[in-house]
Amino acid sequence: MSFKPDRMNTKERMKALFEGRALDRVPLYPFLLGFCARNVGHPIQVMYDAPAKSFDAQQRTLDQYGFDWGPMYGYASYGTWEFGGEIKMPTGGFEQAPMHTVFPVESEEDVERLRLPDVKTAGSLPRAMEFSRLQETAPTPVTVVLGGPFTIAGNVCSVEKVCRWMLKKPELVHRILQMAADHIVDVVTYWSQTFGAQRVFPQIWEPSASNDILSPKQFERFVFPRLLESSMKILGLGINHMLYHICGEQNKNLSLWAQVPMGAPGICSFGQEVDIGAAIDHVGTSSIIAGNISPSALQSGSPETVYDLCKDALLKGLKAPRGFMLMPGCEVPPSTPPHNVYVMRKAIDDFGRYE
Repeated sequence: MSFKPDRMNTKERMKALFEGRALDRVPLYPFLLGFCARNVGHPIQVMYDAPAKSFDAQQRTLDQYGFDWGPMYGYASYGTWEFGGEIKMPTGGFEQAPMHTVFPVESEEDVERLRLPDVKTAGSLPRAMEFSRLQETAPTPVTVVLGGPFTIAGNVCSVEKVCRWMLKKPELVHRILQMAADHIVDVVTYWSQTFGAQRVFPQIWEPSASNDILSPKQFERFVFPRLLESSMKILGLGINHMLYHICGEQNKNLSLWAQVPMGAPGICSFGQEVDIGAAIDHVGTSSIIAGNISPSALQSGSPETVYDLCKDALLKGLKAPRGFMLMPGCEVPPSTPPHNVYVMRKAIDDFGRYE
């Protein structure tokens, strides 16, 4: 089935979105990595250790399904390898991203020995830079994907240990979080110096700061100050827009997220745990809202279920004052039926048009 004719192409649509002008329809924003590998016949590991093949697989898939953004390089366990730990690339049929095997911090003494990584050589960063050079020549948005301060901290040291230290050794947690925040700024500075700040679009994923792990008070005490500090420093480089992926149960954190500067405008993307209406109420006047289609529904739900979830998100998102993009709430699982990905774009045709 073909889609309805669009008045704008992707470049025109995204430009209008960021400039606050009228659009023809809601953009479809991607969060697909392993799915793209399988779509073109690659093993999933290629997405993380072969930048050229990863870029090509993503570009072909995004074009196939009508997404309104370009390829990206990133994974949720970012920070382990970069700070000196060890990771394992995905293999087999049930692994979809790199995972940590040895944490850089195992003891209190390790915290004192922790040092900021060299952003030109550490971990996945050389691959990420190679990927961004492909973005620059494509041309597609030059993104650099990083964990948020708490997510990186939970990859430098196990989340369980970080949470125990919050109660018993808070000074250790403050040190790890500060180093994570400083590292985020260091990486974005390197990208800005390489490509020009106005061309760079940082994406910060902060799923581990969810209320399933942290209380709102812990979020306010430990995480919020580093989010505020690092965001202000990044925008001070001349960056125009940032994306924060506020994954997981973060409803009790939304009033603080609303105070984090993200650009003019920023983008806030959400998982299925945060209703699009609640997201709009808290950050919709300053940021573009994106989300929040359940990855588990995409993988295991019927096309009708996915369609109804998209319809609900679109009808709420059309009311977002700064704009809305339909997006998976987290990475689309590699084994997702292709038709369910198509259904997202079909729902935009039926419920996501402004004209």
